[in-house]
Amino acid sequence: MMQLDEYRGRKVVVLGLARSGVAAAKLFHRAGADVVVNDRKERNECPEADELTALGISVVCGGHPEGLVSGETSLLVKNPGIPYSAPPVADAMRLGVEVVTEVEVAGQLSRAPIIGITGSNGKTTTTTLTGVLLEAAGLTPLVAGNIGRPLSEAAEEVSPDGWLVAELSSFQLKGTRDFRPRIACLLNIAETHLDYHGTMEDYVGSKAKLFENQTADDIAVYNADDAVCRKLSERFAARKLPFSLVENLPVGVCVVPAYEAVKPKDDEADQERWIVHRAWDGTETRILRVGDLGLPGRHNTANALASIAVALAAGADPAALEEPLRTFRGVEHRLEYVGKFGGANYYNDSKATNPMATTMSVLSLPSPLVLIAGGLDRGSDYMELIPIFRTRLKGLVALGETREKLAKVAEAAGLTAVKIVEPVGDAEATLRRAVEEAAGMAQPGDTVLLSPACASWDMFPSYEVRGRMFKQSAHTL
Repeated sequence: MMQLDEYRGRKVVVLGLARSGVAAAKLFHRAGADVVVNDRKERNECPEADELTALGISVVCGGHPEGLVSGETSLLVKNPGIPYSAPPVADAMRLGVEVVTEVEVAGQLSRAPIIGITGSNGKTTTTTLTGVLLEAAGLTPLVAGNIGRPLSEAAEEVSPDGWLVAELSSFQLKGTRDFRPRIACLLNIAETHLDYHGTMEDYVGSKAKLFENQTADDIAVYNADDAVCRKLSERFAARKLPFSLVENLPVGVCVVPAYEAVKPKDDEADQERWIVHRAWDGTETRILRVGDLGLPGRHNTANALASIAVALAAGADPAALEEPLRTFRGVEHRLEYVGKFGGANYYNDSKATNPMATTMSVLSLPSPLVLIAGGLDRGSDYMELIPIFRTRLKGLVALGETREKLAKVAEAAGLTAVKIVEPVGDAEATLRRAVEEAAGMAQPGDTVLLSPACASWDMFPSYEVRGRMFKQSAHTL
């Protein structure tokens, strides 16, 4: 097990000057390690470099120099997004130097128990909602990780009496060894990030590392409706707490007709569906009606089930959960309502960076629907989108590297209302043109949805920037 004081006087290389890298560099520097931080960007593109240099930390920018990692290096802490083929990482692995992400460091630092949440889709919504539920239950959560705040930074601040709630990506989890959350949650698995992982086996294996070090004293929350999640759960050593939208689970959190739920309040409840929790000891608790959730959409109901399961596993009083579940409206860029323009309703779903996420969002909104999609080309043919293109779309506006591929999907689905937006000036201007094209297709009462099914990096620095530009464009119609 990693202990920071073991690295006093030893060389630690931190690869990548993002927020997590800065946090890790400061931690090891305070522990007395000889820290070298490296980023291939030029110094003038690394505003964090001056702060670290002022602390006495060596910062090397502008490339990866030979000999950065040597036999004298004790540890390499890498930014999750840096591929394992990068020269310093490859050198470390060849020399037998341990390679970890900042998550591994945080796991050793945190004085509070950790809740780890991962999945291909829904991580941010579920992590945020989990924090809201724990806060309402008085359990003092601190939310961090892939959601924005470096996990190691939060690990130093979290109260020992609280919970460290971590959104975790496959990139982060791949670089862990001993990381052990008290509660681990797996939402779903879809084919994505294969440009980084190479194979689905590596991607799924990276997700599974969240559960690898758990014991019977820990709890594993997983999606019983997802075939891959169910298969992985057979390997879990922790106590299992599944959730399901369709299965009447003997143990877990599920959706049932009201007459099956305990103590229905009135006749109307007999016609509704309720979320219930069934504990290991056989007790059953009704939480609230599905129709009372503040978040729209079937996929968000699944996210809510996961959050409820995690909150109850952490010791939340079920009575404290109803109000926040009613009032929580989601997170920015995830099926976010933008407004009504020209009589059509506009939604920002920029965080939908794979076809599964886009499919779930399209199915959650009313038709007729005009979809704006496209972005970074990771090699998929996107043919899995044919069913929703055929049955749910009124029109498609395609942009980015995948615009021609998506147009072919539309053709295969028999969708004729298709506009391909070629680059017009900068990315903002191109997206504005796409919004204008969508507005031209939409009639009063229609839905216009930005749900790209692709990462943003071909045109935008992040999905957040893409989403905000979309909202700005919609407001200028």
